[in-house]
Amino acid sequence: MPTRSAIRVYGMLLVGLVLTASPALAQFKPRPISDPATGERFHIEGSAGFWSPSATMSISSESLGIGGTTIDLKKDLGLKDKRFGELHAVLKAARKHKFRFQYIPITYTQQAIVARDIVFNGQLYRVGFPVNSSLEWKAYRFGYEYDFIVRDRGFGGFILDFKYTDVHASLRSPVNSEFANRRAPIPTLGGIVRVYVVPMVSITGELTGIKIPDSISEDFRTHYVDLDIYGTVNFTSNIGAQLGYRSFDVGYLVDQDTGSFKLKGLYLGVVARY
Repeated sequence: MPTRSAIRVYGMLLVGLVLTASPALAQFKPRPISDPATGERFHIEGSAGFWSPSATMSISSESLGIGGTTIDLKKDLGLKDKRFGELHAVLKAARKHKFRFQYIPITYTQQAIVARDIVFNGQLYRVGFPVNSSLEWKAYRFGYEYDFIVRDRGFGGFILDFKYTDVHASLRSPVNSEFANRRAPIPTLGGIVRVYVVPMVSITGELTGIKIPDSISEDFRTHYVDLDIYGTVNFTSNIGAQLGYRSFDVGYLVDQDTGSFKLKGLYLGVVARY
């Protein structure tokens, strides 16, 4: 049996170990474990879909000092609403940094009997003449997104975009044919917010835009407002489906040429991630 002196030594050692371990245990704090929502675990995201917007569009084009008529593409040229394909891509370079790309080719072609005299690009299209017309709008978007708030169930950030707009309009009748073309990179600023209502379902809102007022220049002004609200159901980390509402509101004055393009409507798409 151990002697009394040995028992005292063991007891002092035990007390020392307890006193030494207690501060260490008090200082230990488990690190929080990050658990991103299903749709946020990716490096590259691509999506494709179909957009079915209603269109309100008008253009005018001057040439040789002859002012152009403001032409309503629906009332004057018979434009009909239609569906367009669209492509999107996102590269997540880091947790808070993303690079974005979007491409929506918008094309209308139609034929109508002109119900009034109209002047386009210096040429007169008389009432009663058949006119074939087309409008091609290639809408590109190159952007950078910085998410200053990032949580497992959502984020908020700002967006810097360059929207490259390429618009080509043409009118053809039995006696004349003319076209007008406008290309311009348009920088825009805005923001994005995403919230996961449940771990596999998110709601996202984006708004970007710019306006150059009349006070800057009498010969040039423009505005561009891009609104996008959509919900995403993520079946897995790699694939999901989207339903959303998008609105474009674009207008310009360049010299004596003007354009006003408003498109808004629902879209449906699929999204894949890696």
